[in-house]
Amino acid sequence: MTGPLPESLRRARCACGQIEVHASGEPLRVGLCHCLDCRKLHAAPVSAFAIFPRSSVLVTGPEQGPLPHSALGTFQRKPGDRRAFCTRCGAHVFGVQERSEEIELFVGSFDETNLFTPTYELWTIRRERWLGDLPTLTRHFERDRIDGPEG
Repeated sequence: MTGPLPESLRRARCACGQIEVHASGEPLRVGLCHCLDCRKLHAAPVSAFAIFPRSSVLVTGPEQGPLPHSALGTFQRKPGDRRAFCTRCGAHVFGVQERSEEIELFVGSFDETNLFTPTYELWTIRRERWLGDLPTLTRHFERDRIDGPEG
């Protein structure tokens, strides 16, 4: 995102505050993922994320200004799928896919709570049985949002 920041701005940060993510407007969608990659990445049984247009998000850092700089590390989870993390504290801050205009921000990184309500969940075949029903979830995908052979 370039230029002045819009009024409805929400801030997410890594654990040490070295990386800040500013998202404007409402997310395109909010969901939960139970896939093995997300479980491993977040060391948790489920991951919560908000999908925004890339043009609505600014990634910066309070000490060194606009990113990228040395505080932002990335790794390729699978071809075309990159994850970004803070090189100081190790917290994961966002994910992007090549040829997509969307960015995945992790709900737990936002400073405020109760900003977003998930409406769907992915990879329910890996969902922990002890997780109760969540009434806001109206769509359930056995694998990815488009249930296909690759999932």
